[in-house]
Amino acid sequence: MEASGKNIHQDLIDKCRLNDKKAQFEIYKLYYKAMYNTSLRILNNKAEAEDIMQDSFLDAFRKLNAFKGDGNFGGWLRRIVVNNSLDVLKKRKETLSFEENKLEFVDEKDDYIESVEYQVEEIKKGLKLLPEEHRMVISLFLFEGYDHDEIAQILDISNNASRTRFSRAKGKLLKILSEQRTIKMFHPN
Repeated sequence: MEASGKNIHQDLIDKCRLNDKKAQFEIYKLYYKAMYNTSLRILNNKAEAEDIMQDSFLDAFRKLNAFKGDGNFGGWLRRIVVNNSLDVLKKRKETLSFEENKLEFVDEKDDYIESVEYQVEEIKKGLKLLPEEHRMVISLFLFEGYDHDEIAQILDISNNASRTRFSRAKGKLLKILSEQRTIKMFHPN
């Protein structure tokens, strides 16, 4: 491996630049799950997320010469997926929610795991109740790992607006979760 700035899959990326279909398939296999999940969290639609993921790979392979290798290839690809997903949201102007996939664990079903599954489901339900602008900031910050400068750039808002939306979203989400727990205490089923 060369200098620390080099991507770990640089050889594959270089072959992809030469339109090597095997290398493109290898890159696809390395990144498709993460890119699908990124789009799914934004769109909450499996078919749309699959389409966005596929289109994003095609876009990436077409624009591969724009990737200078300064950063992480996965981060560059993720940016394409996020932008394509946001474009779909803008087109359909529907509210954003998170897919309710079940978490899978290896042959263990103890109380702790069931508790974590329950908490994740409660948080997902709470997120669905937030306004789109708040869900988007939470998703980009907590799930996708973007900082507020990057979120501001992606959403075309100020850094301060990103921080404010995130803070408000956290407060609203905590209130929603608190209300859900109260309702469950008085109405367990």
